[in-house]
Amino acid sequence: MGSRASRKQRWCTQTLTPLMEGPDPEMQEEGTKKESSWEVIREWFRTQKGLSATNFSLSLYGNIPAKRQDLRLLLAVLGCPLAPIPLVNHPIHHIRVKDIPIETSTAHYIIQQYLAASGCLKQQKCAKNMYATGSVKMICCETEISTGKNVKSLGTRSGESGCFVVWQMLPGMWSLELVVGGNKVIAGSDGKTIWRHKSWLGTHAAKGPQRPLRRIIQGLDPKTTARLFAKAQCLGEKRIGDDECFVLKVCADRVAGMERNEGTEEVIRNVLYGYFCQKSGLLIYLEDSHLTRVQTQENESVEWETTIGGSIGGYRDVDGMLIAHQGRSIATIFRFG
Repeated sequence: MGSRASRKQRWCTQTLTPLMEGPDPEMQEEGTKKESSWEVIREWFRTQKGLSATNFSLSLYGNIPAKRQDLRLLLAVLGCPLAPIPLVNHPIHHIRVKDIPIETSTAHYIIQQYLAASGCLKQQKCAKNMYATGSVKMICCETEISTGKNVKSLGTRSGESGCFVVWQMLPGMWSLELVVGGNKVIAGSDGKTIWRHKSWLGTHAAKGPQRPLRRIIQGLDPKTTARLFAKAQCLGEKRIGDDECFVLKVCADRVAGMERNEGTEEVIRNVLYGYFCQKSGLLIYLEDSHLTRVQTQENESVEWETTIGGSIGGYRDVDGMLIAHQGRSIATIFRFG
């Protein structure tokens, strides 16, 4: 399954409606269900396997039209994803490069170049608060489902537009509100607990160590992005579009993965890749992949691999720092078993 989201954001002075610190009471008409996002994904695949291409557009998920069902699947994956790697506590510039592998020291040097290119090293004071608003468009692409012998394509490219606003207050506190196609997703963190609310799923807290919002590390907060890659390794070089890039890789440790396990869901692998332009030193592409094993009610083991790749661009100067103002993310879900 492929899905795509593109965004453009602007920084300006305007009157904003304050975000609530908890779920919106007006969203509770459908919010009595406490299912996880995996329930939505599993049910979506289960529904599509029994449909032909001719009646796909008329399919229903309960009493929900197929187009709205597809949008909710997109929001479950791309609405408010978190970075797969928890932040390190020590500052990136205090890391000792002596007696460490060349791949690690090279990655440290690339991150220092990124901080310099984005303007962070020239900042005399650390910004305590920030916000960004923007527009977003989500598109559900054709879905390919394999039955073992053949592959059938279902659905058409249908898109919905919306908007978002995100706040961040250091250390580790943030809020996000996203509205697309009449569906609202709100999420937040007080520095200790991350919670998310979707009207069709209810409210739940994210398990495991504190992780930043993925939308923030996609060019909005270079210092947080640098901290994510504090323990990265340099894999070499790769061309992204017209740019030659250094590729950095960082993996979540086993303990962090185990802390995210919940019920029948087991996190097997979490990997984050950053592509830093050799010419500008800026981050222009970010990709993360996580593999999860889910035990079904039929006592069968099913593995899901979710990959989100996002291009980052439109860098502009904001108070002495280069901040990305546009990008595009593509999410792909593979089901094994």
